Amino acid sequence: MKIKKSLFIILSLLLGSLLISCTSTEVKADNYIEYDYNNVKDEIIRFHVLANSDSKEDQELKLKVRDEVIKYLEPLLKNSKSIDESREILNKNNSKVINIANKVIKDNGYSYTVKTELKKENFPEKVYGNIILPQGEYEAYRILIEKAKGQNWWCVMFPPLCFVDVTKGEVAYEETEKRMEEALKNDGKKVVLEEGKEDIKMKFKVVEIFENIFSK
Repeated sequence: MKIKKSLFIILSLLLGSLLISCTSTEVKADNYIEYDYNNVKDEIIRFHVLANSDSKEDQELKLKVRDEVIKYLEPLLKNSKSIDESREILNKNNSKVINIANKVIKDNGYSYTVKTELKKENFPEKVYGNIILPQGEYEAYRILIEKAKGQNWWCVMFPPLCFVDVTKGEVAYEETEKRMEEALKNDGKKVVLEEGKEDIKMKFKVVEIFENIFSK
């Protein structure tokens, strides 16, 4: 019990310093934009890659699969004008995506199975760059590797935000906003005040880091 308590204190201190570092280097937007769920729930396709497990090797493999799939899908999806068009592109290229994932897995010495699905899934509230997507049910294109029991990687496939590097600060933030607004008939957005920004980012950082640590 004492060991667990000591470990928790050490991790808390480490996380505190990490959060200070992250918020000072990553956050450059003046504010966050939170979208109304009713206005976005039927206008977004999210993208998930689920690892076989939370082992270091499986998590690294997941990211390699992600990179190759995004490399293939980017030129096909980046100019999509509607969710229907994006859905059609994904369905048309689904077999190719599976083949790409299988090749990455085989090239890295594994024999894991891969399957994909395009379906409605429930998501918690998430922050992507300076955009907040509310909790709720969204359509998602998912790549499931073997048991698909590990931590997932996610982004927004339509509007095509997967292809915006959200670590690049203001330029990327402006691009995500532009793509969201172009995709939504009624953007239904509200600006989250500047003084609440750090609290929002810290909340998500702490939750995600602790989930990653204690799920293993």
